[in-house]
Amino acid sequence: MRVDVKICGLTRLVDRDAAISGGARWLGFVFFPPSPRSLTPEAAGALVHGRPGRAEAVGVFVDPDDAWLRAVLTEAPLDLIQLHGKETAERVAAVKALTGRPVIKALSIADEADVARHAAYQGVADMLLFDAKPPRVPGAIPGGNGLAFDWRLLAGQQIDLPWLLAGGLDEANLQDAIRLTGARAVDVSSRLETAPGIKDPARIVRLLDRARDITALSV
Repeated sequence: MRVDVKICGLTRLVDRDAAISGGARWLGFVFFPPSPRSLTPEAAGALVHGRPGRAEAVGVFVDPDDAWLRAVLTEAPLDLIQLHGKETAERVAAVKALTGRPVIKALSIADEADVARHAAYQGVADMLLFDAKPPRVPGAIPGGNGLAFDWRLLAGQQIDLPWLLAGGLDEANLQDAIRLTGARAVDVSSRLETAPGIKDPARIVRLLDRARDITALSV
């Protein structure tokens, strides 16, 4: 079983290049100013333009309005849009129509009812992403908190869209997470950092090597 990886919250060329050379399928760029990983459209453009290889650029947004989506896409030619807020299925469809890009809809998970929400996005979103609910503290951001939910909630679920597992993943727990959930794609961010928004290229490479090892073991 192939395990695809999205390295999210990239802010520097050195980290982008480590993700690409390590074999990441997706590169995640955040456009949500409260996040320490947030980029301006111009800064993202410098990371997206001229990148080598085939890794796809994913723009991560939280309840964006149309003007913000247009402003980012003018500077950064993203391949996919990730919606990490409270977007309804109708809003997902509208974003797809506006941007002409496939959409990944993120769902915050704490219990079975949260997982069941995926059904509302069938036939609308192109992919789903299951992440832990943010901590209940003032100013908490929707993702990138280094928290995991109970992965057993996804075991045996019939999910008819491609999906990614996110939340608290790192080199040490990746195999257990995949074994418990059956995930074929993962999203990794904060556990690869030395400080908020600053990735460690060596950790990126080790995580991607680990994903490749897990792929080889499952063949």
